[in-house]
Amino acid sequence: MNRAILIGRLTKDPELRTTSSGRNVCQFAVAVNRTFTNANGEREADFINCVVWDKQAENLCRYQKKGNQIAVEGRIQTRNYDDTTGRKVYVTEIIANNISFLDAKGSTGGSDYFNNLPEPPAQDEVSSQTVSVEKDPFEAFGDSIEISDNDLPF
Repeated sequence: MNRAILIGRLTKDPELRTTSSGRNVCQFAVAVNRTFTNANGEREADFINCVVWDKQAENLCRYQKKGNQIAVEGRIQTRNYDDTTGRKVYVTEIIANNISFLDAKGSTGGSDYFNNLPEPPAQDEVSSQTVSVEKDPFEAFGDSIEISDNDLPF
């Protein structure tokens, strides 16, 4: 079984391209926060490369922008090619078959927390690099959150 589900924020505005055969395609990256902090107490994010085709590519480019939170469902695919210097480049990416927009309609996208993240590494750099995030977005909540049964919708 090859299935991947991600929830994260777009790292830049998606751009629509058209192949020579007329199919629409959009390559994009999603920043997915890790659920833990590193040894220095900093939260890290992984930048996951994704590809979406046809109508969903059009919709992603039309309605979403940098910082918006999306859910991506698809499969993991690996491929390789020789770059201009003759070096073999290996690429791992998610081929999306379903994308859900998670921000409210008309939302301005991610918070200052997300917009201050550095750009993801270039595609030809090592894909296992992580980016340190300076501030924990949930630090104001403390160590635990109290929820009563009356707060639950079910």
